[in-house]
Amino acid sequence: MCVKGLNFLTVLSGLVASGVLQVSGMRIYTSGDMEAVNGTDVRLKCTFQSSSPINPNTIVISWSFRPFKPGQEESVFHYQQRPYPPLEGIFRKRIAWAGDVMGRDASIILQQVKFTYNGTYICQVKNPPDVHGTVGEIRLRVVTTASFSELLLLALGIGGGIAAVVILLIIILSCRRCKKRTQRQREGNEEAPSKDTKDPTVW
Repeated sequence: MCVKGLNFLTVLSGLVASGVLQVSGMRIYTSGDMEAVNGTDVRLKCTFQSSSPINPNTIVISWSFRPFKPGQEESVFHYQQRPYPPLEGIFRKRIAWAGDVMGRDASIILQQVKFTYNGTYICQVKNPPDVHGTVGEIRLRVVTTASFSELLLLALGIGGGIAAVVILLIIILSCRRCKKRTQRQREGNEEAPSKDTKDPTVW
């Protein structure tokens, strides 16, 4: 009997490990490491999946902050039926709700970030009865200027947009020229004098 029970547990563990048997619970996804230029706004993206249907009346979202340097963890934001930004602390009047609970989005926006905002931001979501699961973490670094990779991505984005507009204009101008050329050819054919045909009865 013990051997059978041990075999059953072994098979069950194998199924869980292989992903065949999914364990229910709250799953949270964040953007990981981020950079933000001092004085700008940054969106802290946090999305989630729940094994239970989303109930906007009972779902609870909380954000907290833990500085890189030794310091105390601080509450950043709370959502329960409506957003509750902090009334005191370093994030007072600096947090805006940017999520959509029905869209499984718990994101917030940090406004005019400062160097004191360097740290780890923890996103936690509870959707009763689904209240267990891992939390999401974002490690934010506030910098003086954007890093080379971010500047490169920005330049590529702007360059790609300009190139797309130029190509579109070239296509439009080419189409217009073709239409004008075709129209001129048609007009030329219509205005060309027709050859006089001689009446065979006239000598």
